Amino acid sequence: MYLGEKSGLKLGKAMRDAFGDALKEVGAKNPLVCTVDGDVGNSTRTEIFAKAYPDRAVNVGIAESNMVSVAGGLAACGKIPVVASFACFLLDNAFDQIRMSVAFPELNVKLVGSHAGISIGEDGPSQMGIEDVGLACSLPGVVVIVPSDANTTKAATEAMIAHKGPTYLRVCRQKVADIHAADVKFTIGKSIQVRDGKDCTIIANGLMVACALDAAKALEAEGVTCRVIDMHTIKPLDTDAITKAAKDTGCIVVVEEHLPHGGLGSVVAQSVVESKPVPMEFVNIGDRYAESGDPDGLLVKYGLTPEKVAEAVKKAVKRK
Repeated sequence: MYLGEKSGLKLGKAMRDAFGDALKEVGAKNPLVCTVDGDVGNSTRTEIFAKAYPDRAVNVGIAESNMVSVAGGLAACGKIPVVASFACFLLDNAFDQIRMSVAFPELNVKLVGSHAGISIGEDGPSQMGIEDVGLACSLPGVVVIVPSDANTTKAATEAMIAHKGPTYLRVCRQKVADIHAADVKFTIGKSIQVRDGKDCTIIANGLMVACALDAAKALEAEGVTCRVIDMHTIKPLDTDAITKAAKDTGCIVVVEEHLPHGGLGSVVAQSVVESKPVPMEFVNIGDRYAESGDPDGLLVKYGLTPEKVAEAVKKAVKRK
């Protein structure tokens, strides 16, 4: 069983594969695009680009801080560098370099955090990027994108390259359900409503959009209908969609594969308080590090399941 199967969604390819393929396509059209890799291109799939355009691919070895600094230099020279590594290595290890060599000078560097969240499984907590979104959001001027499937990952990669300014794109390792069509309309800062309902709104991103859809389908059988919003861009946030959801449905549940602080839940709550306060519930991994285990088992243990989302919806609806 995979997230989205209960909703009748087909299992598609992994986001990292979609990113690698899209990067190669973008590279064919834009000669300024280059990659800076920390010796994990076979995992992040930047190797697809590197094999196609070897003269535009730099491998600095296992040195994430240097990797980001090199990318900053390339961007200062007019190139469009794409820096990819595991989310935890990139945002945690090289945060100071991202801050001083990318965000502060507002350079056109594209940061890609692969293998994000606890769903990477057996690699364990040292490899799990669960603080990355909060860290990226804390940097002024940095756009933060968390796509939900292969098609939005492809579209997000294209939008990221077209956007002028520092950007962080978060992708996961495993295959994910196809939520959106291949021609999905993707705009930075504009969410996508994937299901309508009147009793509650579930706002999610990444792997948790499929989880939210499964929960909404199960709740419908109990007479509770949910609007589901794919909030693929956390910064800048689609505050208009959030305000409308609060007014239309009267309560909101936010679901994310991230720590409770600094991520999607935090920014949505801030928006709700500023515009239209309504009851809210939050589903995330909690204020804790996970452990090594199979991905499905970890999602269950840390409460990232349709059942837990459905429970949160019922709580929010009762508080209306």
